[in-house]
Amino acid sequence: MSYPESVEYLYALGNELKAGAKFGLDRMRALLDGLGNPERNLNIIHVAGTNGKGSTCAMIAAACRAARLRTGLFTSPHLVKPTERIAFDNEPVSEDRFAELFEMVHRKAEQLAGEGKIDDHPTYFETVTAMALIAFCDNTDVVVLEVGLGGRLDATNVVMPRLTVITPIHYDHEAFLGNTIASIASEKAGILKPGIPLVMAAQMPEAEQTILKRAEELNCPVMKATDHDIEAVDLTPYGSTFHFLGNNFSCNLPGGHQVQNAATAILACREFGLPMEAIHKGVASARWPGRMEYVSCRPDFILDGAHNPAGAQSLASYIQQFCSNRPVWLVYGAMRDKAIEEVTAQLFPLASKLILTAPNFPRALRPEAILEITDHPNAITAADVPAAIELARQAPPDAAVFFTGSLFLVGEARAILVPPAA
Repeated sequence: MSYPESVEYLYALGNELKAGAKFGLDRMRALLDGLGNPERNLNIIHVAGTNGKGSTCAMIAAACRAARLRTGLFTSPHLVKPTERIAFDNEPVSEDRFAELFEMVHRKAEQLAGEGKIDDHPTYFETVTAMALIAFCDNTDVVVLEVGLGGRLDATNVVMPRLTVITPIHYDHEAFLGNTIASIASEKAGILKPGIPLVMAAQMPEAEQTILKRAEELNCPVMKATDHDIEAVDLTPYGSTFHFLGNNFSCNLPGGHQVQNAATAILACREFGLPMEAIHKGVASARWPGRMEYVSCRPDFILDGAHNPAGAQSLASYIQQFCSNRPVWLVYGAMRDKAIEEVTAQLFPLASKLILTAPNFPRALRPEAILEITDHPNAITAADVPAAIELARQAPPDAAVFFTGSLFLVGEARAILVPPAA
């Protein structure tokens, strides 16, 4: 099967978050058993949370590479191409290898379904997770594995990691995880394993209480980021410097929230046994596309997939701190199942102009529907992302134009604005 055919089949399996879908680990365990249990041969750092997962994973993976460890990184969702989800030493797998991995998993899934050992073909996310675990099996010293949704029933939760990490927990995916912080935290804490150390970012009290209770039940040693002071923080529009664990660090991921993510990543790397020199290099060199990413100038185009209230709060803080003396334009699009009014209430008042659009995705909300819920005096609609980009190019040279609201929108915009490397 070719790469385009494999991607087409994956998309035909449906959206990764399907209401009414059966969630559980039985099918994933049976699939991996049929594939020879590749996950048992991996040295894994397992990362869950609501916000900051990807950035934290990127920093941990960069530190592992700086320590000269062959590093696998599994993340989701992708921005432009599904190959981004499975990376070796910061390079996505090739299209040919992706197709080969898909073929292996797909054939085994069909066999197991025919034998009645699984109830249905694995989902999009289950399939790609299995592909990643196979890919990493013979080529890595360490794997940084990002949870997709929740934790307890997530397809990645079939592994026995060396270390677990939980980044800040906020409201998101309530239809699947529950509508309280405690219930969401309980799902995220499902990645904890007996006796396996946990590194925990700063949390809301109810989340921390829930996670610590589960850690105590499983006898997991806990390292809390809040047990250590972050000092001498100096934020710029393009990154930060700060003092933590007796060391000065530089982080090139913009935003004050990234200092917190960096602290969590640093603790995780130290617990994993990486040398401090490698941790320094990893935090300084990490990149995470589509999150406060500057992709052009005059006007500045900045991509930031702030798709939930906590992400919007981080973006709003950044705009207030660094863009208060310049025109701010927002190119905004969202999925129907997101907390749109909570996000827009934080972001829209900060913009002098709104361009409302819709990414090319079935769950996207029509821009006209977003227009109906705002009384912003300078809001217009664009039929699609390319049209929105053309409108955004009309911003004054000193403007900051943020593409936000959905990672699908950010991915589409990035594919246009950031040409692939030759």
